[in-house]
Parts: sequence; C-alpha cells; structure tokens
Amino acid sequence: MNREAGILLPISALPSKYGIGCFSKEAYDFVDFLERSGQSVWQILPLCPTGYMDSPYQSICSFAGNPYFICPERLVGDGLLTDEECENYSADKGNGRIDYGLLYEKRYPLLRKAFERFRSRPRSEEYSQFLTENSFWLFDYALFCAIKAHFGNISLQNWESAAKHREGARLSALRNELSEDIDFHIFTQFQFFIQWHELKAYANKKGIKIMGDIPIYVSADSSDLWVSPHLFLLDSELSPLSVAGCPPDAFSPSGQLWGNPLYDWRSHKKEGYAWWLSRLSHAFSMYDIVRIDHFRGFESYYSVPAGDSDAVGGHWERGVGSEIFRAFESSFGSQDIVAEDLGYVTSGVRQLLRECGFAGMKIIQFGFDGDDWDFTSEYLPHYYGKNSIVYTGTHDNPTLVQWLSSLSESSERKLRCYLCDYITPLTSLRYKVISLAMESVSRLCIIPMQDYLGIGAEGRMNLPASASGNWSWRMSISDTNDDIASNIKLITEVSGRSRKAEN
Repeated sequence: MNREAGILLPISALPSKYGIGCFSKEAYDFVDFLERSGQSVWQILPLCPTGYMDSPYQSICSFAGNPYFICPERLVGDGLLTDEECENYSADKGNGRIDYGLLYEKRYPLLRKAFERFRSRPRSEEYSQFLTENSFWLFDYALFCAIKAHFGNISLQNWESAAKHREGARLSALRNELSEDIDFHIFTQFQFFIQWHELKAYANKKGIKIMGDIPIYVSADSSDLWVSPHLFLLDSELSPLSVAGCPPDAFSPSGQLWGNPLYDWRSHKKEGYAWWLSRLSHAFSMYDIVRIDHFRGFESYYSVPAGDSDAVGGHWERGVGSEIFRAFESSFGSQDIVAEDLGYVTSGVRQLLRECGFAGMKIIQFGFDGDDWDFTSEYLPHYYGKNSIVYTGTHDNPTLVQWLSSLSESSERKLRCYLCDYITPLTSLRYKVISLAMESVSRLCIIPMQDYLGIGAEGRMNLPASASGNWSWRMSISDTNDDIASNIKLITEVSGRSRKAEN
C-alpha cells in the first residue's frame, strides 16, 4: 500500500476574479502546484449547489453541480459572454472573502446572458449525450429550480399543494409555462460538468487524484426529497417528522441541530437501495476517491423531534449498517471510499468500518484536546493503523495556527512532551505537527492548505453550529509560490509520501 499525501482546498477557496473560486486558470495552476509539491491527492468539499447558510452540506440537489463554479472566462472563449460583461457582473469585493449574497445577485444574470446565446445555437452531440446520461436526475432538478423561483424561492414545504405533491396535470402546466427557465438550469449543469470533467482529466494526467465528498443527508428543501418523498420520514405536507443532529457534548452543551430530514431506511431497502447506489455511482463518475460525511449515521443516527429549538431532546436510532455498501460493491465493484468516522465513535461504528473495509479518519488536533495528562487517545499517531487518512484538522476544525494559539496550558504541555520540544514558540510548532501527521503510518496524509500557509482564525472554513461567517475564506494567487511548493515537497519526500518515492 503506497504512502501518499494531499492537500485539502475547496474549489470555492481558489483565487479568481469573480468573487469565488471556479474552474478557471487558477484551478489548473493549483493542480500544477500540487504536482510541484509532490502531492498525489486534491481533496475538495461537496460540489453541489450551496443552500441554507451557504453550506455545501445543505444542498438543493445531491446530484447537481454548483453554478458558481462555472468559469466565466471559459464562456467568453466559447463565444457566450464578453470580457466586459464578466467585468460588469463580477462579485469580487477585493477583500479575499466570498459574498454569497452578491454572488446570487450577479452570477445568475451573467449566466442568463450566456444561456441566451447558447440556446440560439444548434444542439450539439455533446449536449444531447449529457442529457441522456444525466436524465435520472437532471430534468427533475431543473423543474424544481424553475418552480422554486416561480414561487418566490420559498421552501418546498410552502409550495401550493398540487406542485408540492407533483400532481401530473399541474406539473405539465408548469413545464410548459417555465420551459425557458428549465432549459436555463439544464444549461448551467451542462457547463458545470463539461468544465469539471476537463479539470479532473487535467489533474489525473498530472498524477493527481481527486477526493470528493458526499454529505450523508440532503436538505428538506431539495429536489431529492421532492422527487422521492417516500424515502424520508415526512408528514403529509413533506415536512420532516424528525431531523438530524448531534447530541450535546463538551463543545456544544445544547447539541447541534442540522435540520436535515432523516431517511426511511425500510423504504430504501425495499428498493434495493437504488437511490443510494445511483448517488454513489454518480459520485465515482466525478471523483477518484469518495469521502462519505458522517459515516457513523449508517450505524446509528441521532434523531431530534421536528420543531425542537435544540438537540437536547434527541435520541439515537439504529442505522442501516453495511447493506448499502455491500449492494454497491455487488453492482459496481470495490471502490476507494473514505469514511468520516469522527464524533462519538462507538464499538458498533468501529465494527461497521471493519466490515466495509473503508479507511477511517484520524485528526492530530483531537489527540491533544482536553486537560488530562492522558496519552491513550486513538487520535495520537502511535495508535494509527495503515488503512487510515490522517489530517492535522478538517474544514470543521480551527486552522493549525489558530488551534496552537488557543491550547490550554496542559494541552500545550502534552503536545510539547510528545514532540520533545520545549523551546520553539507555540505557533511555530506548525511544521512539527504537520510532520507528525506526515510521518504516521496512515496510507494517506491530507493537510488543509491554510495549515501550510500558516493562516490563523481568518482562514477557518466552518464553525459547526454557527449560523454565519462560514465557507467564505479564499486563497490568494501568491499563496502557491515556488518556495511554499518546495517546502511541501521536502516534507513529503522526507516522510516517504512523494509520488516519486519508493514505497
């Protein structure tokens, strides 16, 4: 089993001229940077459209791509936009952060202009093939988006009854009335997937694998739920009976209330888990490695009564287990799946991970949290197994510099003892902690780009249970310079994780 290394950087965090990272030249430049740095993997966050609180984990469709990631410059090259139009509709405030409200105001009118020119052209064979290959989700998604806009972007649960419940005559009328809007949303998906697959092909040619991310849950306000309400625990108005979350813990006394509808696993089983098999198959058509978020939810999941203001009143329910993954392997063969097995990990979760054979995740920060003088945490590197993925932290954790600067006295003492370093200034221990991850036996080491750059709290991607300020950090063009690439390559080679290293 080869030892490999990679970097975690969402597409949204790439530099660009348009207010958010996209499939632009800067994305290709980052692939080149990964190659120069000796990396094998580029891990990204979900590519689906962002939803509630701008989160990629609250999407209106688990199969669709985020139109914000379409590169306007590519559309200029295709003759669908002009440079002046792109400049006029730029959503870049110049402060290095993503302004999702401004993006919504600017990007969709720009894409509409491109669509108007596109629809005047003859349909290409490539476009027809895209429609055929994605028909299992594409047309329902486009209709959902068009109807949602038609009703003033209110949530699905507040739509008129006939549309909400997909009554045939009403849907036919809406298809006719909204045909242009439906075609627009199909166009955005076509452009997204064309551009994404070209970027992925470029990365693969350079020897870089893409690790994608599947959120375990979907949004209550989604085409997934609208099309297949029988697969979720809902009332007659398509409102969740119970919602997902996490129980109270030391970090969140009232727990976390995610609000996603829970699955009706009996219905999924009756259909041979067809929806999940389609979802996983679609993911592997987009990525080389798939990380499944909140994997422990397949063993048991936390159920909170709908309407509760926090997660205190929730309880655990037994999950579906390994049946989904056995069914997937039976249909599609063995694939490279990473299980996000973090949080409250029980013996049942560990057993499920062994049954599936997936790599679990190890977080260096977790090994030193807490004020007790204890070196038995499974997150300490000397306990790792080879079939694991090690991180300094994830998108839900503070950056490494932020974490180091906030360590308690006892946690700092524990870390310094482990590193045998009592002299180096605390935040300057960053590269020693990265080396700790790199030198572990885990088959793959992923480091968030912010940790290589030494960025503090301003670089944090997400603060769980926080309603604002998340998902907005972006890298600058100067962050992928040759000096940084050389530093990363050196630490990768020393730990035997370089793509050219003998393993």
